[in-house]
Amino acid sequence: MTTLKSKLQEDLNAAIKERDELRSSTLRLTLAAITKEEVAGKEKRELSDDEVLKVITKEAKKRREAAEAFAQGGRAEQAEREKAEGEVLADYLPKQLSDEELNAIVAQAVEEAKAAGAEGPRAMGAVMKIVNPKVAGQAEGGRVAAAVKKLLAG
Repeated sequence: MTTLKSKLQEDLNAAIKERDELRSSTLRLTLAAITKEEVAGKEKRELSDDEVLKVITKEAKKRREAAEAFAQGGRAEQAEREKAEGEVLADYLPKQLSDEELNAIVAQAVEEAKAAGAEGPRAMGAVMKIVNPKVAGQAEGGRVAAAVKKLLAG
């Protein structure tokens, strides 16, 4: 078992012993999503820590989107629950980049792309190819794309 997956399992056991319903249900759902990913495809396989991290990121994004949807639908209690679950998952994700850090990385990538001959809005793909490996897991794709668009337009 990968180290991240075993940490999730240990934390789930601790949460159950402490009768922490929110934490235990969130970790249960996340471990179920990891297991589902492991058995998807033709053969069962063990996920690497990076793959487990991607599943946790996806689960956290689902919680964020659900919280927004519940808030818009006037279901504040349910929105709070989703936010709280997202915060539980955030403990397992790498620290997110601040806007300043993200803009600095994007600015550097724009310079690299310009040096390679890519200019204007059409350079978006080239810049994203440079930026994505640098910010993997530390910034959501939508945030990255918005920062790239802003710098390319300006």
